[in-house]
Amino acid sequence: MTFEILAEGLQFPEGPIAMADGSVILVEIGRGTLSRVWDGKVEVICDLGGGPNGAALGPDGAVYVANNGGGGGPTGQPGRPLAPGGIDRVDLATGKGERLYGEVGGHALSAPNDLVFDRTGGFWFTDFGKTGGRTRHLSGIYYARPDGSKVEEVSFGGTGYNGVGLSPDETVVYAAETWSGRLIGFDLATPGQVVKGGRGGRLVGTGPDRAFFDSLAVQADGAVCIASIRAGITTMALDGTCAQTPVPDRMTTNICFGGPDMSDAFITLSETGRLIRMRWPRPGLRLNFNA
Repeated sequence: MTFEILAEGLQFPEGPIAMADGSVILVEIGRGTLSRVWDGKVEVICDLGGGPNGAALGPDGAVYVANNGGGGGPTGQPGRPLAPGGIDRVDLATGKGERLYGEVGGHALSAPNDLVFDRTGGFWFTDFGKTGGRTRHLSGIYYARPDGSKVEEVSFGGTGYNGVGLSPDETVVYAAETWSGRLIGFDLATPGQVVKGGRGGRLVGTGPDRAFFDSLAVQADGAVCIASIRAGITTMALDGTCAQTPVPDRMTTNICFGGPDMSDAFITLSETGRLIRMRWPRPGLRLNFNA
């Protein structure tokens, strides 16, 4: 395994976005920031507070952040003060962050974890839920518009929905369950709408060796690459078969693709606080609105 270290000393990195200018934007859950890695330097774009957990570039050029509020999840930071979870929007030109969504249908969001935009400009996001004492907040999957006009609960009652991604033809939205190590597929009738009877999703496959699934990225061929705690990157084909790529960190939390041929994999290693780049055997799917 050959890789290049792009940054060290990060405070629990997650949510990488490979930018056209060669930089990588990511979140640092441990210090509550949206940050940019550039030529070996790390610059803070916005201090969001809470627990910024996943990030995606939107159709307006802003970065949208799933903020878990801090604590209570597999990537929460118990030492940070708890804050309400929600979806935040960060203007890259000004560095200003604002809360876009904090509730759905009168119910407060618990611990939003990851998000992905479809080609219409709407986005899917997961809410991991929180556990404290004898109380457990269950997990859900949601669909929203980036202008703050609409957010809907699509599925609720899961156990730790974490990473989220879309199939290349956008007819399936995938969610990775952390505690079960399962990948769940939700078949879509139209953007933002699951097929009739599909709100519970279907099992795509289960990771080997009791891997705990974190966030994910999709290859151009439709296979799903899932950051797997203690197991590196698990690549799951559509028939559920898996291959694993070892990574030198027990808390491998996320992966994204970039570069001219989309075969550079940018991987966040949260135990050691590093961002690495390695060549991937198959190109990744180019995300909507990423230049």
